[in-house]
Amino acid sequence: MKEKGKIQIDEKYTQWKSLIPVIYDWFANHNLVWPSLSCRWGPVLDQGTFKNRQRLYLSEQTDGSVPNTLVIANCDVVKPRVAAAEHIAQFNEEARSPFVKKYKTIIHPGEVNRIRELPQNNKIVATHTDLPDVLIWDIEAQPNRHAVFGAAESRPDLILTGHQENAEFALAMCPTEPFVLSGGKDKLVVLWSIHDHISASTTDPSSAGSIIKNKKPSGGNNGKAADSLSEFCSVGDDSCLILWDARVGTTPVVKVEKAHNADLHCVDWNPHDQNYILTGSADNSARMFDRRSLTSSGVGSPVHKFEGHKAAVLCVQWSPDKASVFGSAAEDALLNIWDFNKVGDQGTTPGLFFQHAGHRDKVVDFHWNTSDPWTVVSVSDDCGTSGGGGTLQIWRMSDLIYRPEEEVLAELEKFKSHVIECSWRS
Repeated sequence: MKEKGKIQIDEKYTQWKSLIPVIYDWFANHNLVWPSLSCRWGPVLDQGTFKNRQRLYLSEQTDGSVPNTLVIANCDVVKPRVAAAEHIAQFNEEARSPFVKKYKTIIHPGEVNRIRELPQNNKIVATHTDLPDVLIWDIEAQPNRHAVFGAAESRPDLILTGHQENAEFALAMCPTEPFVLSGGKDKLVVLWSIHDHISASTTDPSSAGSIIKNKKPSGGNNGKAADSLSEFCSVGDDSCLILWDARVGTTPVVKVEKAHNADLHCVDWNPHDQNYILTGSADNSARMFDRRSLTSSGVGSPVHKFEGHKAAVLCVQWSPDKASVFGSAAEDALLNIWDFNKVGDQGTTPGLFFQHAGHRDKVVDFHWNTSDPWTVVSVSDDCGTSGGGGTLQIWRMSDLIYRPEEEVLAELEKFKSHVIECSWRS
């Protein structure tokens, strides 16, 4: 069965590769020696005429022969309508991209399961590993390390304690305040404020390595977490979607039973409209809920069910560029882009308008670039394939795909007239 699935993925990949010049404005493929379970955009460092240089955060999940690492890279992001179609279609799957250069290595205590940057200062990142603690890193202050066997672990700038059991994946940052949110196997959702540490660390280097204990753990489930001002939500293996409000204590505001028909893996709150919440599940679907119509008992009633994956959905994220658009990544090696405003349109899969099939194995994480519209970084864990390691891809779909139809047709007509005029002159 696995072999059949691999053949289907390879066939889809071959078809996808032939379409790169048509459906992408820019694409870069970067082979990873070790898989990365997370990828995030950092700050823009430099703005050029044809490209911007930007930080990229990823990791190396090793086999123990060398240490696990948190990697800070510099990425040259080519601007829209600059890259030639023939150039983006030519790449070596087993090579590193010239657009991605490693800048700094941090030797991480254990595997890096999740990376999240602080929106108020994206040089500060939090990481989850196979431990109860959340680790906070000041990327610029941390020394560059050489990852060799036996090397000492880097020292985090801050350690957040409060979980009673391992907290491996559920991690989020508040968009408006320096709050860190985490979920763990202890069925707790824990919230910390690191405001004082950020203020102190800029003036007092001795504050590095501090430990902050949470004051009020919330009894919840063992799922992922997302944030929305003082409100947040969590999901877990109990198939529940739970909404919390830090202002009213540690009791759930709403608990939706059976939000999906299987374990829930991920959740995201719409940054444009706080009423909409996305979830992804082992039932191969993504669902959108409206918190104004959530039920506290019985089966949850999603506004839409998005069924375009053939394996468990591992990551969902709303687009920062359009309120109705989101992405979903899954174990079927696909990253689907959806628009819930297109659900009523004719099509085989309601709402699906773009499918990134550039990975050959499960897509474990992706991140929209808030500094460069419609640009995405995605990463796959390729250990299940013959090549092993992982694949990092940076890509931007052609704007002809998502712009209004009338606008696109007008541009194509103008281009057609230009071609005819040039042909007539020659």
